[in-house]
Amino acid sequence: MTAERPEQPADRGAAPPAEQPAESLVTVIVALVVNALIAAAKSFAAVITGSASMVAEAAHSWADTGNEVLLVIAERRSRRPADARHPLGFGKDAYIWSMFAAFGLFTAGAVVSIQHGISELVDPEPASDYGVAYAVLGISFVLEGISFVRAYRQARTDARRRSVATLEHVARSSNPTLRAVFAEDAAALIGLVLAFLGVGLHQLTGSPVYDAIGSLLVGVLLGIVAVVLIARNRVFLLGEAVDDALRDAVRDELLESPEIDRVGFLHMEFIGPGVVLLVAAVDLVDDRSEADAARELRRLESELIRRPHVGRAFLTLAAPEDG
Repeated sequence: MTAERPEQPADRGAAPPAEQPAESLVTVIVALVVNALIAAAKSFAAVITGSASMVAEAAHSWADTGNEVLLVIAERRSRRPADARHPLGFGKDAYIWSMFAAFGLFTAGAVVSIQHGISELVDPEPASDYGVAYAVLGISFVLEGISFVRAYRQARTDARRRSVATLEHVARSSNPTLRAVFAEDAAALIGLVLAFLGVGLHQLTGSPVYDAIGSLLVGVLLGIVAVVLIARNRVFLLGEAVDDALRDAVRDELLESPEIDRVGFLHMEFIGPGVVLLVAAVDLVDDRSEADAARELRRLESELIRRPHVGRAFLTLAAPEDG
């Protein structure tokens, strides 16, 4: 729809604040340290107890640890400034490395857990030293909880800035590292509960089937999380447009400029976490020469890219039929 300047401008809200991807680096580092400690503890417990669920949980935590390393790389590489060969910057590197992390979660976590669960069903092995397993699972739950609380607080803060629900923000966020840590930590807490049930039922009944089923369920859980993360990264690599609320807010901001009379076209898509490419066709106030119009458009572009959520901006003149 063509947007025209009203005769008496009304107060308009500013565009929703940009996400804070810088906070994600701390969140990822916390998750990396926590998962490395947990992976070592679970591996020790898996060797001591012979529990299939513990083996699955150890594979899960080592996969998470490797993923956090990839997410740290994603955070750092995506912050590189634009250059002549990459005029839109390197923001999408975050989605590429986060995609690698999601594939790692699927192969090193889900596949290994499911494979081990199946082997335990076919050729079960007795488990022992259940106390060690319970102690490691309990400590792991506390540590995973610390990492999850960190991710949840960041997600909640960002969601409040955008006036949306926390889970909705995590699902739709352009920040792939926040979504990955949040999803992996949530899956880890659920996986620990499943592992505890598997080990407990194995001890109570003496049947390793429950332990093997626990391993299978952990694998299925990781597979679902990995597929969701892969799908979301794919969407942003293809180029996802911003939501209607942000688009309308930016359109209103453009109309607040005394030099712009009408917005005939507006397109915004993410080129990195919390950063968008803005392309618009506008009708300037008063008739101008071609040179004056070009200078005014360049000035408006310079104003737009000073805003934290606009990485690049391109403005052109709108044709009368643009709408």
